[in-house]
Amino acid sequence: MWTLIVLCLALSGATARAQDTARYVLGMSAAFTGSSDGLGVELYRGSMAYFNYLNEHGGINGKPVSIRILDDGYQPGPAIDNTIEFLRGEEPLCLFNYVGTPTVTRILPLLKGYSGRRKLLFFPFSGAEPQRELPYGRYVFNLRASYRSELAGLVDRFLRLNRKRLAVFYQADAFGRSGWDGAHRALKSRGFSLVGEATYRRGARFGESMKRQVEILMRANPDAILSIGSYAACAAFIRDARDMGLEAPIANVSFVGSEKLLQLLLDAGRMRGRDYTTNLVNSQVVPSYEDLSLPAVREYRDLMDRYAPEAPELSDRDYAPLRYSFTSFEGFLNAKAMARILEAYDSAPEQGLGAAAESIREADIGIDVPMRFGPDRHQGVDSVYFTIFRDGRFVPMDEGQWRAWQL
Repeated sequence: MWTLIVLCLALSGATARAQDTARYVLGMSAAFTGSSDGLGVELYRGSMAYFNYLNEHGGINGKPVSIRILDDGYQPGPAIDNTIEFLRGEEPLCLFNYVGTPTVTRILPLLKGYSGRRKLLFFPFSGAEPQRELPYGRYVFNLRASYRSELAGLVDRFLRLNRKRLAVFYQADAFGRSGWDGAHRALKSRGFSLVGEATYRRGARFGESMKRQVEILMRANPDAILSIGSYAACAAFIRDARDMGLEAPIANVSFVGSEKLLQLLLDAGRMRGRDYTTNLVNSQVVPSYEDLSLPAVREYRDLMDRYAPEAPELSDRDYAPLRYSFTSFEGFLNAKAMARILEAYDSAPEQGLGAAAESIREADIGIDVPMRFGPDRHQGVDSVYFTIFRDGRFVPMDEGQWRAWQL
């Protein structure tokens, strides 16, 4: 499938052998400031909870693992600059935990080589397609399911409830269009089409008005709305939609940052004497961190409590870290998965980091499905989950809660 993969992996291995063999450093460019800072901060904190534990217990055969972070504010330009800086140096070994489709899609060409250097990207916080397809898929390893999978699952659920008039609210960039495409494909495959769409500009804050977008979608008379955006803008849209009488279910995809979205809606509700949390469903790409039957959930909660990783210094000093979140749990699982790959790499560094990752054919990382990679598979997990707001938090959605929306 990927005819150049052998060359790519060999080059990535050659670069890696130049690293400091006494430790493993991962390079992370993400939003640590700006309207989406909670995504970068919480993803980092979840990963550090596991790496702190790992290092305390000997690291990777005595080698500690650390993350070097650079802020891109969820903007493509700084993400490109940060990636070039990572590629120029001997460290980091690879790129890790990048946040966002508009940033990730812009740095993908650099992964093919910059000044003779190549480094692979592991586990970006993005479900977009470009890093899953040729020509760039050979340079990227994804853990999370794609936006296409999330939107297909949501579309299927709504159609089964006879909610056939679906509209989209989305961020006007590569991220939003990727989600729009997923919704469009899912509906088209079932003989339907979107009845309406409205967009907003990346970087929108909660204080901004989304009334114009609500008016556009109200004219389409949707049975449900698929929302593809970041937490500040999506919360503003939900607030204005409910204030204007649009009560149809609103479904957000995983990138939204459920807990940050919820904080904004609850605060606004207290101020205005309203409940903005009804008729919401969020798709997720990791299991619920409330599911204590899963070993990874129990470990995640224990290590988040034990180490309580701080927000990095380059983030807003007033940032209040979350005890638990879907975002930090994803970062935690990313770190667990990366540790398994580094163990394989450490035992035979001459094979290259990519080949080490592809050797992980079925690994138990403590969730309900195994992680699988291979030469023709750079997607570790395909599962999608659905959550609904109950008792102050997002919890797994059961069949009865879905049926309550039946038309």
